[in-house]
Amino acid sequence: MYGCEWDDETGNVNGFSQFGFDGEDFIVFNLETETWIAPRAEAMFTKMKWDRDELKIQADKKYLTQICVEWIKKYLNDGKEQLLKTGLELQRFEFTEAAVLPSISLLQKSSSSPVTCHATGFFPGQASIFWTKDGDIYYEGVDFGETLPNNDETFQTSVELDVSSVPSEDWGRYNCVFRLSGYKDEIITRLDKAAIRTNEKPTSSLIVTVVVLGVFAAVAAAAVGFFIYKKKNAKRPPTPVSDREVEEELNPKS
Repeated sequence: MYGCEWDDETGNVNGFSQFGFDGEDFIVFNLETETWIAPRAEAMFTKMKWDRDELKIQADKKYLTQICVEWIKKYLNDGKEQLLKTGLELQRFEFTEAAVLPSISLLQKSSSSPVTCHATGFFPGQASIFWTKDGDIYYEGVDFGETLPNNDETFQTSVELDVSSVPSEDWGRYNCVFRLSGYKDEIITRLDKAAIRTNEKPTSSLIVTVVVLGVFAAVAAAAVGFFIYKKKNAKRPPTPVSDREVEEELNPKS
């Protein structure tokens, strides 16, 4: 859950950001201390990671105390007349920003590099991304990236998985899971070699193979061409000479 509360009489603002897992609180942001609270032991790793992410903390604080409140005031001003007509009180108004879903990609620099699950273009910035194995959160060989702002006021984040010790037949057991505050469903991306985007260039062995095959094809083509040429230009038997031509040759006219 992610949003804010504003009292138009006192001006008090209360921002809230919290995540749950399996029906229980997982991690909660304390706006006053600007730190994360981990009610469960499983959340301690995430807490320590997010507490060190000063950029994310300041971005969350700005949204909860400024941007969110500005949206509240805008909606209140737009609908104030109608609200007054219906007799509704304006002392307290709660607002939760609509979620914007991300674009998720699997990236890998080379076949020996970790696979990065990258999510970008989501809003709000309160989101979590992690790897699972057989449906359980997986931590071994996993490196969590920071949540960073994009130029269009959306956010991006990532998480890496070391696949060097993962057999090819086990890749299907791993999934990248993305959770966004304000959106009830998870976005799950299966670890699939065919879906990975990479900038890796062909290896030298592949290049050598291609060159050898190219040379072989050129030699074969030249041999075939030479054979056809020789066949077309093979010596034909001489044309028979007529008796008259022989006689003229033997008895030339004086």
